[in-house]
Amino acid sequence: MLYRTLQQLQEPAVATLFLMKAVVITRLGGPEVLEAADVPQPVPGPGEELVRVEAGGVNFADTMAASGGYPGTPKPPLVAGREFSGTRVSSGERVMGYTQWGAFAESVAARSALLWPVPMGWSAPEGAAFPVNFFTAYFAYWKAGLLEDSKGARVLIHAAAGGVGTAAVQIGKLLGAEMYGTSSSDEKLSRVQKLGLQHPINYKKQDYEVAIRELTNGEGVDVVFEMLGGEHVLKSVRCLRDFGRVIVYGTATGQRAVLDVGSLYAKGASVHGLWLTYISQKQELMRQAWQQLSAWAAQGHLRPVIEAVLPMEKAADAYRLLLERKNFGKVVLKI
Repeated sequence: MLYRTLQQLQEPAVATLFLMKAVVITRLGGPEVLEAADVPQPVPGPGEELVRVEAGGVNFADTMAASGGYPGTPKPPLVAGREFSGTRVSSGERVMGYTQWGAFAESVAARSALLWPVPMGWSAPEGAAFPVNFFTAYFAYWKAGLLEDSKGARVLIHAAAGGVGTAAVQIGKLLGAEMYGTSSSDEKLSRVQKLGLQHPINYKKQDYEVAIRELTNGEGVDVVFEMLGGEHVLKSVRCLRDFGRVIVYGTATGQRAVLDVGSLYAKGASVHGLWLTYISQKQELMRQAWQQLSAWAAQGHLRPVIEAVLPMEKAADAYRLLLERKNFGKVVLKI
């Protein structure tokens, strides 16, 4: 829908449309393809409603959408962004939400089923930083079979200082998991330790596969949360102990996963895919996840970690922070 309305900018009828400011992917490429521009305000379809957006959370998936690497993204031009917070036009209620694109704009037509109330006391940027990271982290534990019984379970979290990583550490602390986390700097790892990470691993100083072997006396971990792709899928399998699971939810390296299925046999190990785009269509799963996440948030156990809040005109800089691995937690755009 957003793609079609942007194309309509070329038509005379556009004069009858209400315009709004948005971050537009003008063509495929890096952060330089993003522009703040006037586009038509979206019109809600069946099951959707209009939300006035105050902030948008930036995800690695957004950088992939701009470069053409995210499945299902329409051809440019289109409005960027997949999570946001703002107010319902119909009631004025403060909400946060998830969509596939169109979030980085003054208004978004969002599915009502994927809108949730912003927890009491949270800012608009905190609301915008919640949906993608915390639902992904929650479902990673769900796929790993650790929501019911995770006491003492060993979990390796790649990119522990990122958005999903910091969410996974907070949830893992609540579940009683023993967490191992990788990052590129001691400073970032020190900050993640304050969130509850027990075993920091600086992958620039030590191969994490070797570190896991040493830290676990050669046994390995029960679960790996993997979002790097390439060789790291196979390396993560080698970090497992018997009957362990690798939960793959991204390909930050941009490289196709390397996996020798034979490597799974000896340990009875398994590799599982996790894609929030798909799971978000499963209303009952999302409802169950929100029930637990909202309870934890209301109790003060969960809160997004935000590195920077930038104006929408600086969207390219926000994308660069993620691509250059300079963020700790979340980068948010002020709309």
